[in-house]
Amino acid sequence: MKKITDYLDPPKIIVLGFATLILIGAFLLTLPIATHDGNGLVFLNALFTATSATCVTGLVVVDTADTFTTFGELVILTLIQIGGLGFMTFATFFFFLLGKKISLRERLILQEALNNVSFAGIVRLVKRVLIFTAIIELTGATILAIRFSFEMPIGKAIYWGIFHAISNFNNAGFDLNREFRSLTPFVDDPTVVLTVCALITLGGIGFIVLNELYEFHDTRRVSVHTKVVLLTTLILTLGAAILIFIFEYGNDKTLEPLSYTGKVLGSLFQAVTPRTAGSNTLPIGDLTQSSLFLLIFLMFVGAGPGSTAGGIKITTLAVLLTAVWSQIKGKEHVVMFQRRIVMETIFKALTVAVSGLIIVMTITMILTISEGERHNFIMYLFEATSAFGTVGLSMGLTPELSPIGRIVIILTMFAGRLGPLTVAYAVAVRRKPDNFTHPKGKIMIG
Repeated sequence: MKKITDYLDPPKIIVLGFATLILIGAFLLTLPIATHDGNGLVFLNALFTATSATCVTGLVVVDTADTFTTFGELVILTLIQIGGLGFMTFATFFFFLLGKKISLRERLILQEALNNVSFAGIVRLVKRVLIFTAIIELTGATILAIRFSFEMPIGKAIYWGIFHAISNFNNAGFDLNREFRSLTPFVDDPTVVLTVCALITLGGIGFIVLNELYEFHDTRRVSVHTKVVLLTTLILTLGAAILIFIFEYGNDKTLEPLSYTGKVLGSLFQAVTPRTAGSNTLPIGDLTQSSLFLLIFLMFVGAGPGSTAGGIKITTLAVLLTAVWSQIKGKEHVVMFQRRIVMETIFKALTVAVSGLIIVMTITMILTISEGERHNFIMYLFEATSAFGTVGLSMGLTPELSPIGRIVIILTMFAGRLGPLTVAYAVAVRRKPDNFTHPKGKIMIG
């Protein structure tokens, strides 16, 4: 007897799986045991929180530590871990435990979920994803727990270490500091800042890149994809850190009161976190307009494909910029690291970027209508981009959103986590190849 999933293609299964996980999480957060007041969250707030956790965003309408009990926090943490790695990755893990063979269909779904170019070796990749995740999160949790133990009981320090390691490796941005403070108390703490930055970066470059770096000792080569991801990540991180340092150096609400080391750490953290973690060590609402615009750009771009991050992805940006440069130079082909990029990849990059831009523009416009004139336009643009990029940074708008605004942001986080193309393929009719070719038409451009 066939299962319902046998009638669905991989994009539809992924969308359905994430939606189901979110609804289960929302139900658990409405239980009295989930909140300190014993009443549970109202459903809309629970749905918002569950979506934010599952889509590893970090936008919150209620403060995590102030609102939730340990049970509620563990529900959020579980949603973050499953949502960050993908529910199919966890399903495969249980298949391993039960000794179940992974079918061809399940391999195709894993290929779609991990954004891999081929399903060959996909099961081995999933095993390594689980191992990489366990090692990185355990290392980060240990370092953070040791640091936190100087300020709190050892049991609480271990819990905080585990929570923040999982949250930041999965680029979720949830934290246990009260009053929506995120990691601002540790702005000039090198241990916390550098550890969290490392967790965010490792979670954001993608598991395909991590796997290739792991195999480099034997293969002595890496793909064009890995080279592009690493180089673009380095350029964006260092470039953004330098610009934030310049923009905020004299700002008495952000970097100006800090020591020189604190200024460097604060600049570095705010350059890393928009890609797309959501934790912050500087008060976002107090940043200069220049820094806010830079953060909007970084949030829109995001990090690497097949990672725990969102956005249009840095490879999309790299391909488009290289294509533009090739056009300007009059080149017939787009070449990166001595490899020709096929037109299909360029068209896909253009589709993802334009789709993302349309989503952000549309959501921003809706927010200006639903929320009225209570806030500046940049706050709405910042919120929409943060939700689409599954970042979680906010200028303080999230807790003040109207019910309509919250529903809009929920849908944006969902679309941002799965990717515009995955959602489009899931809701579209089955794609068919063209049966004929139209004659050429010429349109003047520029």
